[in-house]
Amino acid sequence: MSEKSFIKPSEDAPEHAEKKGESKRSLSWLFGLCGLFVVGAIFYFVRPYLSTATPPTQAEKPSSPVTSVFAQAAIKSDLPVYLNALGTITGLHTVTVKSRVDGELVKVAFQEGALVKAGDILAEIDPRPFQIQLMQSEGQLQRDEALLNNAQLDLQRYQTLLKQDAISSQQTATQAATVKQYQGIVETDKALVANAKLQLSYAKITAPMSGRLGLRLVDQGNIIKATDAGGIVVISQTQPIAVVFTVPEDQIPALLKPLHKGKTLVIEAYDRSGKNQLAQGQLRAVDNQIDVNTGTLKLKGEFANTSGALFANQFVNIRMQVDTLRDVIVVPSAAVQTGNNDPFVYVVDAAQIVSMRRVKLGTVYQEQTAVLDGLQADELVVIDGADKLREGAKVRLIERDTANHNAATSTH
Repeated sequence: MSEKSFIKPSEDAPEHAEKKGESKRSLSWLFGLCGLFVVGAIFYFVRPYLSTATPPTQAEKPSSPVTSVFAQAAIKSDLPVYLNALGTITGLHTVTVKSRVDGELVKVAFQEGALVKAGDILAEIDPRPFQIQLMQSEGQLQRDEALLNNAQLDLQRYQTLLKQDAISSQQTATQAATVKQYQGIVETDKALVANAKLQLSYAKITAPMSGRLGLRLVDQGNIIKATDAGGIVVISQTQPIAVVFTVPEDQIPALLKPLHKGKTLVIEAYDRSGKNQLAQGQLRAVDNQIDVNTGTLKLKGEFANTSGALFANQFVNIRMQVDTLRDVIVVPSAAVQTGNNDPFVYVVDAAQIVSMRRVKLGTVYQEQTAVLDGLQADELVVIDGADKLREGAKVRLIERDTANHNAATSTH
């Protein structure tokens, strides 16, 4: 029994091994099918992305855009050299009108802000005290003149009696001294009369010069004194009128060069914006020292101001022509671009390719800039459209009106 049991397992072993092999083969087929399914799914879903990510060929690459610009040729021309400065208008002469005598202000005869001429009556002080003083002085003069006349008659009689030896010479000499004494008193009285007339004339306050009046500083009815600091009104001479402005010390050589040749420098006054010209005049004076605090030199000019456009203490922009550059390269100021180091312009060649050209700039006048180095005459420089350009960019030249329209369209 035991022997039969021992032999049976050995007989069943091949059958068990065969069943085990069939199970392994079934699992292998199942895993293979699953792998094929996964690979197919991945290929199905990834294929569209692989096709779109394929890089374009050289023929399919887009071409570089062409920028439309307006260009203008650089020219040779004469360009004036100006010095620009900030100035303040001042009256050519300014006077504070004050009273020379004390009294009540009984009349104000001027209109504030009006133009007056020298000698015009501005105000009047109560004249009665001065009239009385004049009457007293004239009365004293008449009395002393009468005494003088009587003393002179006595002296004539004494001189006649002295010739007849009827009077002593001492009496004649004394009478002569009395006459001289009265003559001195009469001269003093005449001076008192003249002073009283002068004080009376001061009761009428007149304009010492022609100019524009300011606002009234005292009203009618006030008691004013000659020692008052404020005065009655201020007169500023505005025709002609002056301007005071300063220039940096490094511009002084350019300023002095024409002055040493005896030239008269023309100055122009512009409003705060610097666009509207207010007046044209001449440089009149140069200060004799530089302000060490600001490093500037003070100058003074003069304008006729016949139109009355300038007022005292008005702020103006001053332009003064000191030289003229002859036959220099000139381009519109809009062509000049600002770089990290030096200014530059975009130059358009015959193939309509732009290149950056660094330039050395000179003076600027009325939207024209002088180029001292880096550019030749007749070379085309970009005026409009430079903000979209790069070195070596292809451009298309257009008319100015079209460029302005495109700029306005892009802005909107």
